[in-house]
Order: sequence, then C-alpha cells, then structure tokens
Amino acid sequence: MWQPFVSVLIPVRNEERYIERCLYSLASQDYPRTQLEVLVIDGQSTDATKQVITRFAAESTLDVRLYQNPKRLPAPAMNIGLEQARGDVIVRVDGHAFVAPDFISRSVEALWQTSADCVGGVIASEGDTPLGEAIALAMSSRFGVGGAEFRVGGEGPADTVAFGAYRREVFDRIGGFVEDIDKGEDDEFNYRLLDAGGTIMLIPGIRAGYTVRGDLPGLWRQYFGYGKAKPDVLRRHPLQVRPRQFTPAIFVLAMAGASILWLLGWKSPLRSLLRMYTLSATTASLVLAGQHGWKHLAVLPPIFACLHAAYGLGFVAGVLGLAGRTLTRTAKMPGAHQSTEAPA
Repeated sequence: MWQPFVSVLIPVRNEERYIERCLYSLASQDYPRTQLEVLVIDGQSTDATKQVITRFAAESTLDVRLYQNPKRLPAPAMNIGLEQARGDVIVRVDGHAFVAPDFISRSVEALWQTSADCVGGVIASEGDTPLGEAIALAMSSRFGVGGAEFRVGGEGPADTVAFGAYRREVFDRIGGFVEDIDKGEDDEFNYRLLDAGGTIMLIPGIRAGYTVRGDLPGLWRQYFGYGKAKPDVLRRHPLQVRPRQFTPAIFVLAMAGASILWLLGWKSPLRSLLRMYTLSATTASLVLAGQHGWKHLAVLPPIFACLHAAYGLGFVAGVLGLAGRTLTRTAKMPGAHQSTEAPA
C-alpha cells in the first residue's frame, strides 16, 4: 500500500509533565520515519515545555519541529501547523495523549480502505492520581459523557472524533480551524466537514490514550468550557443538532426551576429530581466500581455531578452569551435607535 507523507500537529501549552511521553510514543511508530514529521506548536508555555521539546528534537531521529503560537489557544496553533505541514495526511494529537505504535499506520490504512475524509479511534482515558483514575472511568462511561462514542466505544460513521487523521485536501476544501470558539474548534471543524458532504469514521483498531484532569476544579473548568462552546458550534451547524446535546442543560435548568419552587414552598419537585439523579448516579457508580474497583465508589457520584453540572451550566452560559452578542449587534445596526415618530 502507498505510504503517504504524514504530518502530526500537536498544540501544547504547559505540558512539561506529558509532552515527552507523547513524543516518545510517536517516535515508536511502525510507520517509516522518512514519511513522518511532528510539528509541536507551543502557546507561550510558562513551564519547561519548550525545553523538553527542544531536547527531544535534538536527541531523536524523529523529525520534530517547534513553532510558537502567540494566541495560545489550540485553534490558532492548528492553523499555524497547517501552514507549515508538508503531509498528505494531517493528524492531530494532544500533548496529554500517547498513541499506540501502529497508530499512524492504522490511521493511514483506514483512510484508504474506507475512503473517509477523517478517521479516528476510541480514546483510553487514564488518570495519574487516585481521583484521576475515577475521573477517567466516569469519562469513559455513557452516563458520564453520553453519546461521545470516541470516549465510550463505537464503530462506523461518527459526527466527531478526537486525534483524527484527515486527508490534506479536506483543509483545502473547507478551510482551517475557526479561532473564535475556544474548546469547540474540533467539533466545529468536524461538523463543517459533515455539512460539506464529508465522512468521519470511528475505527476501534486506532488506539490512543489520554491523561485526564486529576482534580474536580480542573475537570469543572474543562467541561464548563466544552458546554459554553457548544451553542455557538450548533448555531453554525444546525444540521448536526441532536437532542442528546441538550440533556445536561435541561437537567441544570430543571434543577434551577425546582430550587426556585423550593424557595416558594413547593418542595416535592426538587426532592423528586434529586432522588432520581442520585439513584441514577449511584447505579452507574456501582456498575463502574464493580468492574474496576470498589475504591472508586465513593468519589464517582460527585464526579458525575461535576461533569453534568459543569457542562450544563456552560451550555446555558453559552446560550446567554450568544443572545447578548445578538442583542448588541442589533442595537448597533444603522437605524436601530432612530425615532419612529413622524417629522413635524
């Protein structure tokens, strides 16, 4: 089979703990070195990330190049990488990730066998702290993250993947990553690809791992950001709207409404919602703890609550932000403040 030139793009910021492991996993690929380059785009790290990358590049036979990203965020980093990449295939990998030795070869093989525009695999989440191990379990469960098949397992056509491998012509056809959506740039790009008639395939044999956040505040910020970005992504791509995408926001709004009724003296709705959610979270926790260790049982319910509340509140904040920007633009339109009274 033809082995195209592959460019791996890694947007990073403050990844000194993980980036070397990521680079070693890419240096261990069974794909020909002469057909592979790795571009790391650093978002002004304040730790030793750049030094780790520079040292690795000097010592390895893998073609590793470092670029600077003054805008810091992943989307501008990806666009900088696209400008410099020479590959016929473009692969995104995060600094927190590590990939199997056949990750590149399986991705390339799947692209040509399926004729898809993008392929990706199922992420194996892991934690590097005791709490992180439980967070990884929650992020790999359907109760925790819903229909995100690249996290919970699946195969076949998908609406988005993580660490995808794309044909280069995809970017020539639909452009690069939008830079005004933080934490939603991957979804936006993949939805744009689907809107353009492209295909994305989830292939279980493409294996990658990812180290999750190790504490609840970090997890909250991550999922609040995901939720906040989603309304703008869906506004731009209404054909990709699915009912499940609104579930966390509906849950949060229902809890808020029931809390208001509680303050007004009607306490049964809040009790019922809390009872129902507690039962669901406890059941999911018992199943996961039974499969992966009872030591996780006590912390799984608050982790689930963190995932769902953070995403739901973020989604609501994203909707309110969109509404506010729409009202501001309307107010600034020519004639918006003109008097409707007839001249004397």
